[in-house]
Amino acid sequence: MKSQLPQWQNQYQRLRQQLAGVGWISEGYVQDRGPGAGGPCYQWTRKVRGKTISVALSAEQFAWLKEAIDNWRKLQQTLKEMQRLSRQVLFATVPNPPRRKKLGKKVLGLI
Repeated sequence: MKSQLPQWQNQYQRLRQQLAGVGWISEGYVQDRGPGAGGPCYQWTRKVRGKTISVALSAEQFAWLKEAIDNWRKLQQTLKEMQRLSRQVLFATVPNPPRRKKLGKKVLGLI
């Protein structure tokens, strides 16, 4: 497994570069609720301390937030992959305590 270390390091470096290219980010969801009374209705929804907060948006705000939310989701996915890879390197290269049975991929969070 240690022979894969250079490959894992390259993969981790690519993930770090992806993080560097992330634009604006935001949590939540945006919706185009279609035409309502007086024109289109765009909405941003998110949770704050367990409560749902909704904010009306202009078309420009909707487009901007939609991209920011997409960026946030990509960022979360990249961080999740970085965590998985970090655990893989840890358990493959750092000495383990003696174990009766081998740890599975699910236990290690690799799948």
